[in-house]
Amino acid sequence: MRRPLFRKYFLVLFAAVVVPLLASGASEAWFGYRDQRANLSLRLRAEANAAAARIQAYLDRVRSQLEWTVQLPWAEGADERHRLDVLLLMRQAPAITGVTLVDGNAVERLRVSRTNPDVAMSGVDRSADPAVIGARASHVWFGQLTLHRGSEPFMTIAVAGSRSSAGTAIAEINLKLIWEVISAIHVGKTGDAFVLDRAGRLVAHSDTSLILGGENNAALAPLRALQAAAHGDGVASGEDAAHRAVLAAAAQIVGPDWTTFVEQSVAEAYGPIRGALWRTGYLLVAGAAFAAALAYLLARRMTRPIKLLEEGAGLIGAGRFDHKIDVHTGDELEGLAARFNEMAGGLALSHERSERIARLKRFLSPQVAELVEGAGRQGLLDSRRAEVAVVFCDLRGFTTFSSEVGPEEVIGLLGEYYEVLGAIIMRYEATLTCFMGDGLMLLLNAPLPCSDPATRAVSMALEMQGAVQALIVRWRARGHAIGFGIGVATGEAIVGRIGYEGRIDYTAIGSVVNLASRICSAARDGQVLIDRGTAAAAAAIDLEPVGDWPMKGFAEPVTVFAAKRPAGREPRQ
Repeated sequence: MRRPLFRKYFLVLFAAVVVPLLASGASEAWFGYRDQRANLSLRLRAEANAAAARIQAYLDRVRSQLEWTVQLPWAEGADERHRLDVLLLMRQAPAITGVTLVDGNAVERLRVSRTNPDVAMSGVDRSADPAVIGARASHVWFGQLTLHRGSEPFMTIAVAGSRSSAGTAIAEINLKLIWEVISAIHVGKTGDAFVLDRAGRLVAHSDTSLILGGENNAALAPLRALQAAAHGDGVASGEDAAHRAVLAAAAQIVGPDWTTFVEQSVAEAYGPIRGALWRTGYLLVAGAAFAAALAYLLARRMTRPIKLLEEGAGLIGAGRFDHKIDVHTGDELEGLAARFNEMAGGLALSHERSERIARLKRFLSPQVAELVEGAGRQGLLDSRRAEVAVVFCDLRGFTTFSSEVGPEEVIGLLGEYYEVLGAIIMRYEATLTCFMGDGLMLLLNAPLPCSDPATRAVSMALEMQGAVQALIVRWRARGHAIGFGIGVATGEAIVGRIGYEGRIDYTAIGSVVNLASRICSAARDGQVLIDRGTAAAAAAIDLEPVGDWPMKGFAEPVTVFAAKRPAGREPRQ
């Protein structure tokens, strides 16, 4: 990310706290939802199975009791026995409000009721009665729910004997007990239970008004939708009669083919999850605020020293070597700041040394300047008397040449000239005191002492003469009549710095300097002329006397020699 460092650190540190909180909250919500749904499913199924089991047991008990009335065949003299069996049944099963016995020929033989007079031997043909037909076909038949007087729920149960001669017993059952079972079921604060038959008619509900509303009650539509959605052991989602979102589990009641449902509103079922999510949300907000504050503090703590380092590096780079980077973090950044300060100190020393070397290079060759500075011997530049070899050289015919050609040609020629001489001067570590147009003044044995300065000076002069003569060949090919002469003198001189504030040179003063200058002026093209002192001190140099020459400023003639290098011998350096 190409962003400021503070923003990067802030985002990374903020995300390091918030992302785990988000992940934790999301995982808690997801797994909490799954666990809660699984627990709710188990609970709802347990309640539904328990209610279905109670209703099933109730119906099975009624069926079992009713079977005792169809054990005996309808033989002569058995009517009273059948009547006693029915009375005993109604005493033992208060939910049975009436019983009708039909013989093996589907003829009604006895009708006993709690509310109407008993009828014996009515002779009514019941062969077309659905109860008789259903019981003969499957031994037990369950009729539909009916409302007695619009309020009491009843259902017809018919049981056929194991032998056709035993006939069929048809009983009217009051289902009020089923209502009591259903009304007693509560899951949480909003959970209810209800029973639907196969056709979707409401058999029992904690709200009896739904049953009394009849089959066409519009409020039953959501319950029937739940019945259609229920399958297997899962939990179905839908709405209850009040159109609240609910979860419901179902259990089958074998025989009448009813389905028992236990439901609970989604709002209450997932209330714990919402509570956990709210707590997670509060923690996330608090964590985000804490993360933002922590990220801000840490990012500021990390970036402020870096900013100081950046500013300090800029100031040091601008030459403010005395600037100190003040960082106190107790870690690597503080160490880095200390290294920067040490570097600045080193740069200050290096800059100061570079300035001193630059001042020395104004009158010393770079090697000599480095040597003087590195040795810490700047006292060598102080004024003193020293035995020195002085070398003067200049071009012959340069004045005429410079007046006849353009300035570019003059500067170009001098560039070639000084480039060749400069390499030789540096190699012999001579001190260049000054430029004089086309001429140079060089010192050996000052300010740095060297062994055998006279021989060194003559060897350097010979090499300079050879190098320049190679240039002269090219210059003459271009039509320039130029020559080169060198004069060397050895003797005692006063050496030291001379000048004023802002401009100081290192030079030599004395008759030996004047003598070297006069000898150089007398030298012809290609000559290296030396005085008697240099000739006496120089070794391994071929000398040719050229005579005693009068020199301006000297009372006596000066003996002059022409120096030549022996064939096959390299110069001493």
